[in-house]
Amino acid sequence: MGAIRSAEGGPLRRTGRSVGRLVRAPFTGAARGVRKATNAHGAGESGLGRLIELHAVNSAGDMMITIALASTVFFSVPTDQARGRVALYLAVTMAPFTLLAPVIGPLLDRVPHGRRAAMACAMLARALLALTMSGAVATGGLELYPAALGVLVASKAYGVVRSAVVPRLVPPRIALVKANSRVTLGGLLATGVAAPLGAGLHQLGPAWPLYGACAVFAFGTYLSLSLPHKVDSAKGEARARLTAPEYRHHLTKQRKRPRTPGLRTVGASVLHGLQANGALRMLSGFLTFFLAFLLRVHPLGGLSPAFSLGVVAVAAGTGNALGTAIGALLRSRGPEKMIALVLTVTLGTTIVTAVLYSAFFVVVMAAVAGIAQALGKQSLDALIQRDVPEEVRTSAFARSETLLQMCWVVGGAIGILLPLNGVVGMAVAAGFLALGALTAVRGLLAAARRGSPHPRVA
Repeated sequence: MGAIRSAEGGPLRRTGRSVGRLVRAPFTGAARGVRKATNAHGAGESGLGRLIELHAVNSAGDMMITIALASTVFFSVPTDQARGRVALYLAVTMAPFTLLAPVIGPLLDRVPHGRRAAMACAMLARALLALTMSGAVATGGLELYPAALGVLVASKAYGVVRSAVVPRLVPPRIALVKANSRVTLGGLLATGVAAPLGAGLHQLGPAWPLYGACAVFAFGTYLSLSLPHKVDSAKGEARARLTAPEYRHHLTKQRKRPRTPGLRTVGASVLHGLQANGALRMLSGFLTFFLAFLLRVHPLGGLSPAFSLGVVAVAAGTGNALGTAIGALLRSRGPEKMIALVLTVTLGTTIVTAVLYSAFFVVVMAAVAGIAQALGKQSLDALIQRDVPEEVRTSAFARSETLLQMCWVVGGAIGILLPLNGVVGMAVAAGFLALGALTAVRGLLAAARRGSPHPRVA
């Protein structure tokens, strides 16, 4: 009897295993493909591949939380009420964040031996806050906003630490600018996957995207702790300061301490690059909020408000991905000229959009802004790698990221306060881009002609 059962069960078990392999094949194949891509060119051995995967998880979780918040704060109520809710969201989250952002970089500078723990804490905090928000997301209660502030602070803290970690994990065969491009591209691809997944979870209920985000960030906590131990090494590092060399020299004489290298001691390239990227990041924050409301009231010709927002979001995301891919393919030579070029082109596109305002130019504006932000940030990374001494380079990444996040907040605040007029909005955007161009482009081109004060192989 046992032999008969074995004979009968054998084919069934083999059939079940075959079906299981067929079902798992697409997922295991995709996982192997992703792992092969992230670990290419020595990234697997250096640990950069694991960081790329971690950043992809981070971006997916942030997208799910964004979907949950957008559906509650923006889409679920009429436009006038939505604008009030978003204004309240900015007041309760962005205003305190503007005060906290300058503290994030210097605070994290003091824990160079705990970077893995800091990233894990940022992930775990967002997992717990996602659960907290899940109870309030359906009603839109005030308790939602402090939790959203916590998520925002944790997300930006992760971004600052990640920028400081990348230089520690770059393999010999990859330049730093290309490594940052690969990390960013991994996050963009994960965002593209998480967006429809989060939208699908939202169909089950407003809290479900937050449950998904909680699971994603919990996995991110594990990935953070699994990064190589050299991430926590601070050998040869010091803190970068954004102070004038003469003033710091005066302090050094007073305190009788060795002078610490700072960003101003390596020439004007990095500072002008920060100014230009600050203008581009302001544009990103501005377009995020301004177009969200503008297209809801005045959608693109013949389209629904939701579809109009989707078209602009896809254009911006595609532009960002394209800029990241271009940055990964280009050599990191002439970053000053690249930053000056993308800022000038973006300014010209914004002026044309203001003068010839139409649905077509709004989409073009979103795409150009995405490309410019990606290429500008990668070129800034190349400048920091080339001109900032190694002992303060990771600190410089942390502080520059904090400054750029503050610029995004300022741009977002401008976007929410303006009247919903496309021409006026694009004119204002052109105004602060022109200010950025006046303060940065001439200095960038002059610095490019002089060359690097500290020549390095990028």
